[in-house]
Amino acid sequence: MDSVGTTDSGFVPIFVYAIFGSSRQIAIGPVALVSLLVSNVLSKIVHSSDKIYTELAILLALMVGILECLMGLFRLGWLIRFISHSVISGFTTSSSLVIALSQAKYFLGYNVARSSKIIPLITSIIDGAGEFSWPPFVMGSVMLAILLLMKHLGKSRSSLRWLRAAGPLTAVVLGTTFVKIFRPSSISVVGEIPQGLPKFSLPREFGHAKSLISTAVLITGVAILESVGIAKALAAKNGYELDSNQELFGLGVANICGSFFSSYPTTGSFSRSAVNHESGARTGLSGITMGIIMMCALLFLTPLFSDIPQCSLAAIVISAVMGLVDYEEALFLWRVDKKDFLLWTITSITTLIFGIEIGVLVGVGFSLAFVIHESANPHIAVLGRLPGTTVYRNTLQYPEALTYNGIVVVRVDAPIYFANISYIKDRLREYELNISRTAKRGPDVERIHFVIIEMSPVTYIDSSAIQALKDLHQEYRSRGIQIAIANPNSEVHLSLSKSGLIDLIGKQWCFVRVHDAVQVCLQSVQNPNRAPAKTEEKPPSRHRSLLQNLWKHDAEDFDPNLEPLLPQKEV
Repeated sequence: MDSVGTTDSGFVPIFVYAIFGSSRQIAIGPVALVSLLVSNVLSKIVHSSDKIYTELAILLALMVGILECLMGLFRLGWLIRFISHSVISGFTTSSSLVIALSQAKYFLGYNVARSSKIIPLITSIIDGAGEFSWPPFVMGSVMLAILLLMKHLGKSRSSLRWLRAAGPLTAVVLGTTFVKIFRPSSISVVGEIPQGLPKFSLPREFGHAKSLISTAVLITGVAILESVGIAKALAAKNGYELDSNQELFGLGVANICGSFFSSYPTTGSFSRSAVNHESGARTGLSGITMGIIMMCALLFLTPLFSDIPQCSLAAIVISAVMGLVDYEEALFLWRVDKKDFLLWTITSITTLIFGIEIGVLVGVGFSLAFVIHESANPHIAVLGRLPGTTVYRNTLQYPEALTYNGIVVVRVDAPIYFANISYIKDRLREYELNISRTAKRGPDVERIHFVIIEMSPVTYIDSSAIQALKDLHQEYRSRGIQIAIANPNSEVHLSLSKSGLIDLIGKQWCFVRVHDAVQVCLQSVQNPNRAPAKTEEKPPSRHRSLLQNLWKHDAEDFDPNLEPLLPQKEV
């Protein structure tokens, strides 16, 4: 990435974010992953030495800023929740490897193909092996070893924490000093950097905006995930609330304003934010301080940067991205959740082979597919009564739970809607034929007479599901099976009532507790000629809530002489 764009990206957005952002510790600036995305896309359009390359990077910053502002204003930050942590971890790990290999040319002394795919990079490195140069390799390796040693000491000893932050500066100072003293011709340097503050100018080259839309969306997603994730973590550590939508708006305004001063897309940096936090930053003033330091460097110190060896900068980049290779997360996922490990593996391999954009899209696609699959195939449990209690639990989890002949109690652990109602109906039919092999009690009957649906976990039910339940009721009725409903919440109960399902099933078959439903159903199985008692229609003396109505109904309908329904030795 153009060096001027990099310095400008660390200057203007910092001041803007300090005003509009919500995090007190986050450090705004260019990050390796976003830089790689920008470089990968723009290099396919134009060569990096062309002036239009910088213009397109600036235009990209404007587009990313607009998207972030819109997401903040319309409170769309929740969309990012559909990208799972496994996708981000796998994507970041593979991107880190690609970034590290892309820096190999500064170590090896010859050009390597610019690509976000690992196979072309490795092929290019092997093909150019005949041009290998020892000086940049030795110098880069020494700088990398120094950086890793300082990082390790900074992590392992709290008294030496400052070494971790001082590592990049040390590599730059040592490398620049070596070049100024020995002037080795085989080691490439940064070169001249224009001095002074960036001038105000409007982004241009809008004719290429259409080809940059997909990249702008991708960078926006990656930037939000990294920045908002870091900001939330730091806010939790420092004991204050973070508004994600304000954070999005702050990042967007920072990028829009930065694009007017030759900046390419920026976001919150994990490493710089961690250093900011560890340094004791408590307010946005820390960002303004960084901006002032950056401004002074642009005004007075740019001549010192011209002799920085590129292999030293490559060592800094490699050292930074090595910490993003999250193999520990892969091992954790393997132990805890094989599905998430599969998602991590798919995203990692796809990103390495097909590139960053395809890798993210495939990872997000599989993540959404898993979400849809879980939603369309919800967990359904057959319940039994724990001995000596009126509590009903999953018979697979509690094999000692008691079930009753002629009755099956089912709990649906999800909202019921058009996408999963067919699955739920199939499972109910399955339970009718294949009853769990738990301890049985009650009358000696050979078929199911009652299906009790425990609806406390059901937070929502749509019209398609209600119609399907009506069809299921008619199907059951033709086979002499009665549906009973237990403990629906007020919203679900209202939907069932308005649709007429409660009247169709019978108000006497709607209960507050599963145990109440089981008792009434057992009584009906024991005395098939006796229907549940119905109350007379009486004008209500006052308005009652759903819960009061249900309790009132059960108190009126339930015959205390029925208890116990079974002999004491069976209960």
